[in-house]
Amino acid sequence: MSLSLLQSSVLVQQGAEARVYKGTLHPGQPQIILKHRFKKQYRHPTLDNGLTKSRVAMEARALMRCLRNGVSVPGLRMMDPIDGVLGVELIDGPSVRTVLGGGADGDIEGGEEDDDSAATSPNESVPLNLLALFPEAIMKFIGRELAKMHAVDIIHGDLTTSNMMLRRSPSTDEIEVVLIDFGLSYQSALVEDKAVDLYVLERAFASTHPESEPLFATILDTYAGESGKAWAAVKRRLDDVRLRGRKRSMVG
Repeated sequence: MSLSLLQSSVLVQQGAEARVYKGTLHPGQPQIILKHRFKKQYRHPTLDNGLTKSRVAMEARALMRCLRNGVSVPGLRMMDPIDGVLGVELIDGPSVRTVLGGGADGDIEGGEEDDDSAATSPNESVPLNLLALFPEAIMKFIGRELAKMHAVDIIHGDLTTSNMMLRRSPSTDEIEVVLIDFGLSYQSALVEDKAVDLYVLERAFASTHPESEPLFATILDTYAGESGKAWAAVKRRLDDVRLRGRKRSMVG
């Protein structure tokens, strides 16, 4: 069923771990994004099947947990762990990376496993002024969503501005940031994991958006305000993670 669905869909990106398609579940229905974790010939079939099932299930669980707790993520449309297929809502809007002028989403940014952002709407080149937003406002949106996500112990695992989309909310018609591509996500209450999640995004900003320190500072300020008492522990651990990162850079 799922594999035949892929045959009638359009391939929009080939990644190392998955292929991303645009398609519909039934004729006449809205388009959705289909991510197919294809078989890896270099892995033993039993191991490959087990890893595929667990990763698809974990991504679906992360999305559902976020949706139930008000985090802005794509809606889940279908799941087939056996064939390694996950279907999610198509986000109608550009990536934050595109809006901030960080280059095409197909370029390398951080260490993403596979990038759903290439499979978004044709509005990828919408300029910032047409969205009636300033970069600072976008950063506040990001900080708010990250705080809500971490509050329910979901770690994204691949936070980059390519994995954040801008769109008008279907319910309020206001601009919102949608977090996408939870292919590396997992559940954890550890402060260390949340700090590393933020550090990954900080490094992505540094490599993709030069002189972006004030922008990332706005994300952290908003995250701190939304997180309340939990922020103190995350900040201490983030400082530790930064220090470890600098030491690794010096050693090479």
